[in-house]
Amino acid sequence: FSGVLSDEVLWALLELQERLAATTAWAPASGREVTLSDVCYAPLNPTQPGLGDCCVNSVTQYFQNNGTHLALTATQTDGKVTGTVDWRDHLIYCVNSPLSFKDITALELSCMAEYGGP
Repeated sequence: FSGVLSDEVLWALLELQERLAATTAWAPASGREVTLSDVCYAPLNPTQPGLGDCCVNSVTQYFQNNGTHLALTATQTDGKVTGTVDWRDHLIYCVNSPLSFKDITALELSCMAEYGGP
């Protein structure tokens, strides 16, 4: 992986997304503050979406926008070779199998997005 796709970049992207998701704006016409969940596309919960229901297309969705998932590592044995799997292995798997509910690494993470879709 190059510097364009490094763990530092993924962490910065995750932090930026969290800040943007927490952004509010005053809507004078409705007399209230609006949030992302007021205006987002939420295909699996369109009537009362929460932030986690919003369809946000991002590489961090392969980790359900969850820093704990991004930081996970696990020991995995493949034949006679034992090594450590991490976010790179999960990402490679998910790019090739985006509809998977559990990757084949020892991490056993879902490739599905936080909102429940691919």
